[in-house]
Amino acid sequence: MRTIHSAADCTPALSIHLANFAAQAPTAGWGHLIDRAKAADEAGVDRLSVSDHVVFGEDLEAYGRAETGGMAGGKQPTGPDGQWLEPLTVLSVIAGATEHVRLQTGVLLAALRRPVVLAKAAATLDVLSNGRLDLGVGVGWQREEYEAAGLSYDGRGELLDHTLEVIQTLWRDVPARFESERLSFDRIYCVPQPVDPGGVPLWISGTLNARVIKRVARFGAGWIPWGPDMTDLPSKIAILREAMSAEGRDASGLQIPGNLPAVKTADGSLELGATMAGVPALVEAGVTDFRLNGAIPAERNAAVDMLSPIVAAFRSAVGRK
Repeated sequence: MRTIHSAADCTPALSIHLANFAAQAPTAGWGHLIDRAKAADEAGVDRLSVSDHVVFGEDLEAYGRAETGGMAGGKQPTGPDGQWLEPLTVLSVIAGATEHVRLQTGVLLAALRRPVVLAKAAATLDVLSNGRLDLGVGVGWQREEYEAAGLSYDGRGELLDHTLEVIQTLWRDVPARFESERLSFDRIYCVPQPVDPGGVPLWISGTLNARVIKRVARFGAGWIPWGPDMTDLPSKIAILREAMSAEGRDASGLQIPGNLPAVKTADGSLELGATMAGVPALVEAGVTDFRLNGAIPAERNAAVDMLSPIVAAFRSAVGRK
């Protein structure tokens, strides 16, 4: 089995987003989530991602407003009382049930966590999973979530930058020293450190603008497109690469996810040949991580039977064994 060992490995990868949320509590519990993760690992899927919401307010219409960080026309998959499992906890359970698949938050609202605690939690999960963690981070769209945490929603971009600066310092330096208007410490030890000497790879989410580009250039092992940028990735990747070069950052190793260009048969199943025919052009454009969308059986063996031929076809399309 060819394993994607780190986010620095730009071998084209196949990924799945697992729904760590539900409109109501599952009557049979959450075993299906772990079974799907095990099936993906067995079938050879390269990366699993899960979502994040800590709390909800009642203004869910805000998700559909792009001007405040939402997805234009989008709709939240649950009500404010939906069941949302904390992503680092979920990935910790999945890490113990799998061996090869990489584990990603897609995305974590990192600024809602105290930086030193987040640094410790992420490093612990990375070490226990043998370096399989990718930390996708973003600012989010919901004002109430920041207010409930006692934080400034309007300053959430600065809060995220500050959080990322602190956690990278703690992952890099032993002992660590940090100085800012918000926080200062000296000769602080946050051990164990992540498996990768550079720290847990950070994937920065957001619609391309000056602040997001600077954030990716400064902190990012990857960029997670959001909003309208998802519909024309090749042109957006070209813009990002040029902008990062202007920031003094080589973008050649940047990880960028995109949707697998699915072509369906009349009965709704995936037409593997036609689907994979669209993959090489996206690889050439800079897409490194291909998200497989669609329903996956909850039963483990059925999920393995569904995923295995897709994995094989994808690897053939990108020249992997």
